[in-house]
Amino acid sequence: MKIILKEDVKNLGRMGDIVNVAEGYARNFLIPRKLAVEANTKSIKALEHEKKIIQEKAKKIKNADQELSDRISSMTLTIRAKAGEEDKLFGSITTMDIAEALKNEDINIDRKKIALDEPIKRLGSYTVSVRIRPEIAAQLNIQVIAE
Repeated sequence: MKIILKEDVKNLGRMGDIVNVAEGYARNFLIPRKLAVEANTKSIKALEHEKKIIQEKAKKIKNADQELSDRISSMTLTIRAKAGEEDKLFGSITTMDIAEALKNEDINIDRKKIALDEPIKRLGSYTVSVRIRPEIAAQLNIQVIAE
């Protein structure tokens, strides 16, 4: 079944693309969630008209994500944690803790978008990659200090 995507869908396509998918996937998942519409003659003509609107919407989203990336790159996040001897933490700092600290700074980032190789277990300075979109990533500086 041919459909026109109204939003970016992971592993399928970008906004405005015409793609072939299984009928069940289109009727039960994409169309009810308003992620796509069926590609017929009428909707293809409407797509030509809406393509400009879709591109402007995508451009605004990308610009907003780029501004967010610049804001994250320019900040240093300070996280307080209990530490023992030799600057070892009691417990560790995970992506969930980093996402919570970002939320306190009025930045809502899903913890799955924060790339942390392994949990932070010592005091000090760290750089963490935050992937906002597939093509936009920011480097977040984290300072872990003792409570």
